[in-house]
Amino acid sequence: MIIKNRDELCSHGNIEGRKSILDILEHALEAVDSYKAVKKLVHIDDEKLIVDNLKFDLSKIENIYVLGAGKATMPIGMALEDILGERIRDGLIIVKKGQKRRLKRIKVIEASHPIPDEAGLEGAKELVKIAKNAKKGDLVFSAITGGSSALAPLPAKGISLEDKIEVTDLLLKSGAVIQEINAVRKHLSAIKGGRLAKLIHPAEIVNLTVSDVIGDPLDYITDLTVPDTSTFEDAVFALKKYGLWEKVSNSVRTHLEKGLTDPSLETPKDFTGMKVHTFIISNNEAVCEAAKNRAEELGFNSIILSTMIEGESREAGIVLAGIAKEIEKNGRPFKPPCALISGGETTVTIEGEHGEGGRNQEFVLGFSLKIDGNKNITVSAIDTDGTDGPTDIAGGIADGYTLKRAREKDIDVYENLMKHNTSHVLRTLKDTIYTEPTGTNVMNLRVIIIT
Repeated sequence: MIIKNRDELCSHGNIEGRKSILDILEHALEAVDSYKAVKKLVHIDDEKLIVDNLKFDLSKIENIYVLGAGKATMPIGMALEDILGERIRDGLIIVKKGQKRRLKRIKVIEASHPIPDEAGLEGAKELVKIAKNAKKGDLVFSAITGGSSALAPLPAKGISLEDKIEVTDLLLKSGAVIQEINAVRKHLSAIKGGRLAKLIHPAEIVNLTVSDVIGDPLDYITDLTVPDTSTFEDAVFALKKYGLWEKVSNSVRTHLEKGLTDPSLETPKDFTGMKVHTFIISNNEAVCEAAKNRAEELGFNSIILSTMIEGESREAGIVLAGIAKEIEKNGRPFKPPCALISGGETTVTIEGEHGEGGRNQEFVLGFSLKIDGNKNITVSAIDTDGTDGPTDIAGGIADGYTLKRAREKDIDVYENLMKHNTSHVLRTLKDTIYTEPTGTNVMNLRVIIIT
């Protein structure tokens, strides 16, 4: 079972609604298993290496390398080693702490996420060494997935790891969306924005990736090995937009200002003459479709509202609660029993002192404020990688009984929500969803049941 505490979650509140939601979440997460996706996409047939519509003659490949970093990279590495075995000359993947598995041909390094650390820095240096070893006639499998920016932080010349840590922390708390955060990260990095691919050239590259960005833009989901569309102007604009320009170090400002006038510092925009093939093995669309299909099997009128929901988490929760109540009371725009599925990635803007929580926990509690006493509505929200914000919690669940149970325990849900102290509330109410690291990372999944 992926969800570890189902019995506890189904011991109170709207038990039938909770059982249905957890069943839907379980099936949806199983459907985006990265290991299974790679095994389906990649196989060997009569000395031909087949990757979807590509065919490689193994007798003509000198060496095969595997490089990667990210929260969904471990199962990709496991699958590639199972398929290729001793054909792998060398390999290295960098994964989030707690995800490491022992492999025979691929070295595995654990590093910190979302804030970078020294282990990730050393791992990034090793990625560069292997990339430079690849020559013409070699094949490099690249498994860059969400989280690689923090897990493989190799700063540009003149930028320290401490600088990158500071910038990352400021951006994560600012409310910036992932595209803005990554535009800055790429222009402070020695390998992001397609630079690692340039080091691998002239070897051929096969990218296997999992999308954790709305719309599946390649230069944000596997940005070490595809051309970059963002610029130094974008990076500077993002920092100024959120009032961070004067808060970052002088070395960061100096580097970005230099990049505005020196084209040689810009990230690669064109891979002409390079052989790079990219396959998205899973995305938010896939997990939402799987949730929808399972909800229909359970007898619900199931709708995917959107796979592109953004904005402040608690506000998104309030808006979707309004839709759920309209369905419950007036049977519009959909009739119950109904399951509303949504994806995308919301944000949390943090200012001053704050507690512990995450975007999905904030969504659930924001939603709960508006369904007090609505006994036919149940809601859940999870981060599909198994960690919501800087916590060990995947997300949370709530229903029309949640606020009543909180009052009985003298918990002010609104006050804790305003202080971003959502983990405390959900832990106390035994409404946290635990999965451990799932091995995938396709943004957020929200399921709302109205009966």
